[in-house]
Amino acid sequence: MTIRIIIADDHTVVRSGLRALLSSQSDFEIVGEANNGDEAAKLTISLVPDLILMDLQMPILDGLGAIKLIRDKLPKANILVLTTYETDADILPALEAGAFGYLLKDTLPEQLFQAIRNVASGEMSLAPRVAEKVTQRLTNSSKNTLSNREIEVLELASQGNPNKAIAKELFITEATVKSHFVHIFSKLGVTDRTAAVTEAVKKKIIKIQ
Repeated sequence: MTIRIIIADDHTVVRSGLRALLSSQSDFEIVGEANNGDEAAKLTISLVPDLILMDLQMPILDGLGAIKLIRDKLPKANILVLTTYETDADILPALEAGAFGYLLKDTLPEQLFQAIRNVASGEMSLAPRVAEKVTQRLTNSSKNTLSNREIEVLELASQGNPNKAIAKELFITEATVKSHFVHIFSKLGVTDRTAAVTEAVKKKIIKIQ
């Protein structure tokens, strides 16, 4: 399956480098480029790609604003942030706005490729340093306890159900399922679904049927 990608970054050299790098993968197709958040949002809404690779600091409209605009029009949009910024003030708002991946620009090519494939298929992908920061932020908070709905989502995931099936079972949207996984991963201090299930079983939050 070909993954159609839009690259949003205000630096021409960065966009050119990413285009060349991603074009080396047979299952990636670059369908558009944007040099600011407003253009990224409009292009995404027009082309409906499989994934948007989004920088955060851009002119006219920043990446966070673009994420919110895109998710408002396309709730199922798969957005992967690729930035140099790794502060809590950047990371958490982006994830809460609807990004389902957050990588730093020093990420190795193979890690970027895998993250693109993961996010395009509905799986969350966080850079290790980002995952650590999110975990630290929530560790001492009462919010690190999973809600009843998050436990339901995780139980269904442990049975091998994809996001679409989980959404249907719980009468919620796939976008809502993704949002639940963002919080589940953050609270459990993990970066993927398998690890979330393993950690939840270990902590006796869920039982494997």
